[in-house]
Amino acid sequence: MFMLINDIKNQIQNLEDDIKKLKLISTSNDIDLSDKINHLEQKLKELQNKACTKTPYEKVCISRDIKRPTTNDYIKRICSTFIELHGDRLFKDDPSIVGGIGKIDNFNVTIIGHQKGNDVHENIKRNFGMPHPEGYRKALRLMKQAEKFKRPIITFIDTPGAFCGLEAEQRGQGEAIAKNLLEMSKLSVPILCFVIGEGGSGGALGIGVGNEICMLEHSVYSVISPEGLSSILFKDPSKSKEASEVMKLTSHDLKNLKIIDKIIKEPFNGAQEDVDLISKKIKSFIVDRLSYYETLSEAEIISQRYNKFREIGRCL
Repeated sequence: MFMLINDIKNQIQNLEDDIKKLKLISTSNDIDLSDKINHLEQKLKELQNKACTKTPYEKVCISRDIKRPTTNDYIKRICSTFIELHGDRLFKDDPSIVGGIGKIDNFNVTIIGHQKGNDVHENIKRNFGMPHPEGYRKALRLMKQAEKFKRPIITFIDTPGAFCGLEAEQRGQGEAIAKNLLEMSKLSVPILCFVIGEGGSGGALGIGVGNEICMLEHSVYSVISPEGLSSILFKDPSKSKEASEVMKLTSHDLKNLKIIDKIIKEPFNGAQEDVDLISKKIKSFIVDRLSYYETLSEAEIISQRYNKFREIGRCL
């Protein structure tokens, strides 16, 4: 898939170079090459449209790319100061969820996010971004602390799903996620959620109840993975490509369904192509929206969040 994307990108670059050369030759030698230039420009436009139209499964692949920026990558770029906090005060610290206090422009915020690794060793350490119950309890502890000190909450969602091992179930995985959903719905500070990669199942929802939900263009957000759905629907996990076509998991699908509020456009090959650019867009959105929520009362913030979720799935 990525080979195909790179092939298209190279073709676009070659066409752009050819058009520049023809225009230079036409101008410097006073030769009319408009027919050839128009033909190449039309071909370039077709390739650009093809490049911008990615299938749902291609977006799934981009969202899972090991080079895709993680929560820590964005924190480093959008915060002038960040202090990471650890532990759930009940069992232990879960490295698959990072959280702490940061400063974004003039706003003191609490930031919480799933953390995958940038290589195999870090992915093992981070459990591939799949939190245990203590990860969600750490997140809730930090969110309650944020409410106490009137700090807005920013969450970054990037997980295949909550860890489904025996030990996670023994320590109350379902209860931990359910409690987060309940408590987040009642917090009196604004919550901004960003789906930056793969938003999977209750593992994503555990930190995903926000006043506004924003998705990077090539991220995905769904109740189950394409492999999981194809196992159930087609009795064949290898048909994940076909499953992703019917799942409505892309940012544009979810924006049309009014489940998310904003899409942040990504470069050609995804956010991994220009992390600084995407970080600037995320920061700009955060500052703009937090400035808006400064004008609202606590009751209005809670009501706005409540009404947002009550409107999801409404049939006209």
